[in-house]
Amino acid sequence: MGVFESFSDFMAMDGHGIYVWLSYAVATAVIVFNIVSPRLLRNRLISEHKRRLRREQR
Repeated sequence: MGVFESFSDFMAMDGHGIYVWLSYAVATAVIVFNIVSPRLLRNRLISEHKRRLRREQR
């Protein structure tokens, strides 16, 4: 145990592969969300602020 015979054995991980790879996928999705979400919010807030400033200058 410890060394896999083939790549498919590595992917299957003795029958636990679906749980291992699913947990990696969920963790990656959470990390990506934590990076992208604040950037999108920041861009939206900046554009709203610019819109307000333009409205006030009229």
